[in-house]
Amino acid sequence: MTRRELLQIPGLAAASPAWASPSTPALPGTEPLDWEGDLSVRMMDGAHRFVERKIAESLAQRPKYWKRDLSSPAAYEKSIEPNRARFRKIIGLVDERLPVVMERFGDDEDSPLVAETDSPRISQVRWPVLAGVFGEGLLLEPTRPASGFVIAVPDADRQPEQLAWAYRLAASGMEVVVPVLLDRTSRWSGHPDIRVTDQSHREWIYRQAFHMGRHVIGYEVQKVLAAVDWFHRRDPGAKIGVAGYGEGGLIAFYSAAADTRIDAALVSGYFDNRQAVWSEPIYRNVWGLLREFGDAELATLIAPRRLVVEYSPTPEVTNQKGELHTPPFDRVAAEFARIDSLIAPGFQVKDLVSGEAHSPVGPGSTAALEAFARALRPGGTMAAAGEIPQDRRRSFNAGERQHRQVQALEDHVQRLIRGSERVRENFFLYKIAPELADDTWNTDLRRKTYPAAKFIADARWYRQYFREEVLGQFDEPLLPPHARSRPIYDNPKWTGYEVVLDVWPEVFAWGILVVPKDIRPGERRPVVVCQHGRQGVPQETVQGNSGYYRDFAARLAERGFVTFAPHNLYRGEERYRWLSRKGNGIKASLFSFIVSQHDQILRWLASLPFVDGSRIGFYGLSYGGETAVRVPTVLEGYALSICSGDFNSWTEKVAATDLRFGFMYSIEWEMPYFDMGSTFDYAEMTYLMVPRPFMVERGHNDRVSRDQWVAREYAKTRWLYAQLGLESNTEIEYFNGGHTINGEGTFEFLHRHLKWPKPKA
Repeated sequence: MTRRELLQIPGLAAASPAWASPSTPALPGTEPLDWEGDLSVRMMDGAHRFVERKIAESLAQRPKYWKRDLSSPAAYEKSIEPNRARFRKIIGLVDERLPVVMERFGDDEDSPLVAETDSPRISQVRWPVLAGVFGEGLLLEPTRPASGFVIAVPDADRQPEQLAWAYRLAASGMEVVVPVLLDRTSRWSGHPDIRVTDQSHREWIYRQAFHMGRHVIGYEVQKVLAAVDWFHRRDPGAKIGVAGYGEGGLIAFYSAAADTRIDAALVSGYFDNRQAVWSEPIYRNVWGLLREFGDAELATLIAPRRLVVEYSPTPEVTNQKGELHTPPFDRVAAEFARIDSLIAPGFQVKDLVSGEAHSPVGPGSTAALEAFARALRPGGTMAAAGEIPQDRRRSFNAGERQHRQVQALEDHVQRLIRGSERVRENFFLYKIAPELADDTWNTDLRRKTYPAAKFIADARWYRQYFREEVLGQFDEPLLPPHARSRPIYDNPKWTGYEVVLDVWPEVFAWGILVVPKDIRPGERRPVVVCQHGRQGVPQETVQGNSGYYRDFAARLAERGFVTFAPHNLYRGEERYRWLSRKGNGIKASLFSFIVSQHDQILRWLASLPFVDGSRIGFYGLSYGGETAVRVPTVLEGYALSICSGDFNSWTEKVAATDLRFGFMYSIEWEMPYFDMGSTFDYAEMTYLMVPRPFMVERGHNDRVSRDQWVAREYAKTRWLYAQLGLESNTEIEYFNGGHTINGEGTFEFLHRHLKWPKPKA
């Protein structure tokens, strides 16, 4: 920001006489900083360029994750099984399915029979998938023994009853199940007693499921695979195919990639180059997809089985935090051709079907259906297209069927949330310290402590797991910092410098270093890194008397601490959310940037001649408080951390649907982190701080959470520190206020644990 722009921040104009003179030199050991303009915008622009470069590079990086053995089909299947397992994980295909019985049923007085013609017989059906979750749709049965089995998946906004080409498959002698998908309307996305949101049903389930390691995609693949289970149980030797259009094409494609029992796949209106998957609707966001899989790579998970790609018009979708438009044929053809560059030409039987001059056809063109059918039965000819049979049901309500589907998946995710505490304990705490789970371990009235050194050593794996698998980590080394600075404050007790450090070619760290003027030659002081919250800038923590920050970076400097107020990449609303979204595709998040920026900041601070690198603490409010339980837990260069205005029961805050103040009802659609609810909540994150001091600052009236939630989650932190004999290293301070820095008990905490004397009264 320019000085003129900074003076427009409320409260800063009155402080202008304290600003440094232009003649004041830069911080010793740094070069002059001459950048102009809004540095927060400049930083965001660079971060977007960086992540777009990493997305582009992902194509060339994918081969290192594959070790294909093309010597035989069996050897090939074995060689790609690790890839298939990782793919199943990232789409949330992790729950064991229930045994399947296909139930024919009708609504109210209706018969299960939807229509009966010469061929096929059409029934309304449902089938169990997971606890409380059923697939629903139609069963189309030919009048003669089936020559193959097919699951035909319509687009999300099409009813099974409207899928004309499913009737052609059945009329050609195949038995067909047609499931309904969650649609793109929002009628049941929310709760009337709280709020009904504008999220599509697909986004509504995606948001809550993603945080629990599930996905709307995975749930719908489960419904398809449950139908495969039913076909396979009836006839283990039968040929089974999946076919789909639009969103149904995605589900059919992913189902065939996930399950080798599927002999053929027809993908219509979906296959493409996925390098811009971040621009598609939010419910297609898959954690780390592009790091290992484009559509060509997914096709090789189907190889050597048959794949038919039909170039047809993509359903036009807008305003769903992403859009869908029909891609150019050349792009689809290039991705299709790339399959042979990954496996030997001819290893997989595949077809790309299009119209004259490569125009879109279908969905469900005769050429595509016949190519698909050839993998399931001899000949592969198709019955002529006919009219959709008349529906004879009187009570059937497609809207109520959709409601059942949405509610069942919401209920499943919410059960996962309610049981997630035990899942997290078994993942982390009780895995490395099983004695702490055993109530009979020590029945003495005074319990012995668990060896802290062992816990600390065993927790290192979890720290790395948290960084790589939950937050995501870029595989690019840090540049030399190349520090540049300029003075921007001249206070009687301290000087403030604006500082910029290189991180990666497109990315820099930026902040304000506040240096007390009474530092003696050779003296090394502790540092407090003072982190702003959402939409903030570093200056707000220094001067301006913001009601949130209360100038805490300057107040701490007046107490003798060196302080540094960095800028974090959560300013600019949609821009930082889309940055995180772009990163998700290559297994990165907003904190993949922030952790590396802080890593560079720590290295540079420790290099300053007046800083004691072993005494650098962190203190953040709001999104800065969120940072306090993510960055210092990963970067051990932080000697302590203070979380203000954020500590929470995070899984419920992010994914529960019965909370008025939860993120399910807010604009913060970037808050879910894949599978975080099953691995780390705030307590588990603080376990990674051990043995370093950790503190929570909580205003009773802070609407970010509720006191009882904060107290319950913090009790786990306090309990573990006590079991390790470290109870003096953690505390919580409540104050009768709201979402603000209180600066009383926390200041005492900083003086005590950073070993700096309090000012004399």
